[in-house]
Amino acid sequence: MPLVRIDALRADSDRLDALGRAVHNALVETVGVPPNDLFQILVSHGGSRSTLRYGDFLSPDRDDDIVYVAITMRSGRTVEQKQALYRRIAELAHEYAGTKPKNMFVTVTENESTDWSFGDGVAQYVVSPDAPSPSSGAAGN
Repeated sequence: MPLVRIDALRADSDRLDALGRAVHNALVETVGVPPNDLFQILVSHGGSRSTLRYGDFLSPDRDDDIVYVAITMRSGRTVEQKQALYRRIAELAHEYAGTKPKNMFVTVTENESTDWSFGDGVAQYVVSPDAPSPSSGAAGN
């Protein structure tokens, strides 16, 4: 169950959609997220009322096509899986949305199963008589 937030500067709906598909497909391919496990917040910043800021830390040639991707998911992925995820996001964002890999800024925040509620005020991953088990298909990664 990853929750993904993507922020881009002056992105139209087609570009936001392409970026969302790129991140989701990379999650499916590299860390085993089920294809139907799709929870995304896609935001375009206009540059006047809201904007994105960036510096040159570790990559001095970023530009206004910068895209911030924040992924929250349950812990348990290896360093190698995360590196593959970052690489695949950059590749697919370039392929689908034309975003240069240098402009893909990705963070992963991990938490535990008890930190998720998919609705109804229930932590579905927590085993209890009133909640479906994760194996029942009620929740993903």
